[in-house]
Amino acid sequence: MRRLAAILLAGALALSTQVARAVQPDEILPDPALEARAREISRDLRCLVCQNQSIDDSNADLARDMRILVRERLVAGDSDRQVRDFLVARYGDFVLLTPPINPGTYALWATPPLTLIIGAGILLFWFRGRRRTSDAGSQPAALSAQDEARIRALLAQDKDEGGRS
Repeated sequence: MRRLAAILLAGALALSTQVARAVQPDEILPDPALEARAREISRDLRCLVCQNQSIDDSNADLARDMRILVRERLVAGDSDRQVRDFLVARYGDFVLLTPPINPGTYALWATPPLTLIIGAGILLFWFRGRRRTSDAGSQPAALSAQDEARIRALLAQDKDEGGRS
């Protein structure tokens, strides 16, 4: 029983190391050069259903349709740039996993650095405020004359009792 479990575990580990691709055998082009170009283009195109996967990795029906479309355009003689431009014209810049820098995507590209700058500014002000508060709290408050007299009386009483509590 242990031997069977070990064999199954070894088989599962061996299979898990292979990269899973969603490209179906019937999609693969007979020309290896065209297929390599199709794979390269597909890795840079976003699945519009999954959104965080390329169409090369996605099992969605729309991703399959897009992979087939890429291959059809390549067989028709389009360049890689023409295929990308065709898909951008059809689906918009969102189809690209790395969108271009243009006025329509400035906010997309500027948001992460601005978020970091704003966060650093907030932390800076927070730490400065804490330092001011702790500096103000480190100085003991001055005692009133009445408090000082009471402390002297308590110390004198303690001294008279011989330092016992």
